Amino acid sequence: METINASDFRARCLAILDHVSATGERVVIPKRGRPVAELGPVRSVAVRYPQAGLERSVTVVGDIVEPALAAEEWEAATP
Repeated sequence: METINASDFRARCLAILDHVSATGERVVIPKRGRPVAELGPVRSVAVRYPQAGLERSVTVVGDIVEPALAAEEWEAATP
């Protein structure tokens, strides 16, 4: 992992970004000798929604609109 001072990073920012993109190498950026940031390549981003992984994982058994219990069976429904 390469280390580049904040002042050098500011002066060569675009070249450093190109280097990280091309090599995948991470860069630590210290300010006054103390690391304050780490620059690395972007992880691959999924194009699909996370819920797409649930596709075809559910089986509908019975009516999905009607209540599971009849109104007479609800405790809250009895006076």
